[in-house]
Amino acid sequence: MIRFDEVGVRYGAGEEVLRDLNFTIGKGSFQFLTGPSGAGKTSLLRLLFASMKPTRGKVELFGQDSAMLDRESLPALRRRIGIVFQDFRLLEHLTLYENVALPLRVRGVEEVRYRRDVIDLLKWVGLSARIHARPSVLSGGEQQRAAVARALIDQPELLLADEPTGNLDPTLARRLLRLFIELNRSGTSVVIATHDLALMDQVNARRMVLNHGRLAIHD
Repeated sequence: MIRFDEVGVRYGAGEEVLRDLNFTIGKGSFQFLTGPSGAGKTSLLRLLFASMKPTRGKVELFGQDSAMLDRESLPALRRRIGIVFQDFRLLEHLTLYENVALPLRVRGVEEVRYRRDVIDLLKWVGLSARIHARPSVLSGGEQQRAAVARALIDQPELLLADEPTGNLDPTLARRLLRLFIELNRSGTSVVIATHDLALMDQVNARRMVLNHGRLAIHD
């Protein structure tokens, strides 16, 4: 699904924040992305989501060179990728149902085609009782699960999660991790960026460790 070949990233005239990255992400795989603050995790996630291009080397997403993608082809590729941001990015003026349905509404999909899917997905993440609530009245854990539901509504082949348990207590973190595991078992590849060693110890998964812009992989 994903291939990095001698990838480097530099901002402006500074030193490379990522250097000599060589790895693949296979279909149906599960991996953690970890490393100290400033190691380049956010830049790597941006490369995976095609929101930036490498300074050198090649990033291949679903068989396409990301450097060759134009504005017309990006939306179709990104629909194959779900992303959960660390700050949730829920829209305060929309209900939980409307936030989760937003990616489909933006594409012009009629509500009759997605209403059942949105309701079922909210039930799956344990939020069926909050369907008409707005983000301001939700707890941090509820907002996080809502963000996960929104990322999954397009049935992505790859899910990227940036510190998804950073605002959760250990019990809620384990619950969210179980959701990711269930999703992975259904065939979606999962990449979780995290500092939480206890969380990683709960899953026998590949660890991609960034340090000073270089990547070490532990299978």
